[in-house]
Amino acid sequence: MMQKFLKSFGYAFSGLAYAFKTQFNFKFHITAMFTIGIAGWCLNLAANEWRWLIAASGLVLIAELFNTAIEVLVDLVSPSYHEKAKAVKDVAAAAVLLAAVTAIAIGLLIFIPKLLHHVA
Repeated sequence: MMQKFLKSFGYAFSGLAYAFKTQFNFKFHITAMFTIGIAGWCLNLAANEWRWLIAASGLVLIAELFNTAIEVLVDLVSPSYHEKAKAVKDVAAAAVLLAAVTAIAIGLLIFIPKLLHHVA
């Protein structure tokens, strides 16, 4: 039982590695997350602000991983073009877009007042 549980972590890390190696957008979101982390550290964010940024970043990465999984599955079951396969991929991509826009809005709400305070 424990061995099976530990193997599941290996599968999960394999999935992360696959997404990182094959998906430009996943790499972009990871880079953005680290950049936001550095900016947050430099601006000495409060614990509550960190919670929001971590949740927003997690939401985007999770959406990107689901999008990747859906794209791989659609390519497997529908290797040639099909209008419904396109719709599935487009809807999955839209979910990532909405997650990213939400994360940007959260980031702006946190960072703009901090930056304006530093400029003033």
